[in-house]
Amino acid sequence: MYNQPMLKTALRAAALSLAAMSLGALSLGALSYGAEPAIDNDRVTAWDASGVAPPVQHDFVAVPLSRKGTASFGHKGDKPGKAGERTVIVELKGPPLPPLANTSGYPLAFPRPHAKKLFENDQVVVWDYAWRPGQPSPMHFHDKDTLVVFEATGALQSTTLDGKNTVNETKSGDIRFNKRDRTHTELLVRGHAHAVITELK
Repeated sequence: MYNQPMLKTALRAAALSLAAMSLGALSLGALSYGAEPAIDNDRVTAWDASGVAPPVQHDFVAVPLSRKGTASFGHKGDKPGKAGERTVIVELKGPPLPPLANTSGYPLAFPRPHAKKLFENDQVVVWDYAWRPGQPSPMHFHDKDTLVVFEATGALQSTTLDGKNTVNETKSGDIRFNKRDRTHTELLVRGHAHAVITELK
């Protein structure tokens, strides 16, 4: 038999144990679903989903990190990704936005040498692209917003028309959103650089 102090102690221990179990379950759920999106703005919400994908509220592009250079398109209500597979899910939120007129005098960002178009529809154009050592991309103009999912670890140097250089460190799984209306060239300066790039229409 428990006396009253012992009973209170036992109940307190049980309550703490239950709270810890609940917190652990919550943490596991947060890890599986991604408690917060990696990117969230008026055009996209991007999730880094490991194991269990979040319920999507819009059409989406799914980029499985275990299968480099691939992507698929899905509609609201479809199940993105595969169980146990780390997938970046890019929900397409905004209405179509016409591309900017290119008055830069330089070619558009895509197509470009070594870029492979994975698919295109009325919402996106999705490219697979690997930067090569010693081969800068042509100076180019981005007429569309882009969502980039990096699939390798390295460093890219961006050089704008005025000669300003910026080195961007990237690692596999990084997700970046880049606004349109940019003119620059890119050069791999360290490691490797491979990405699936979604241009938003």
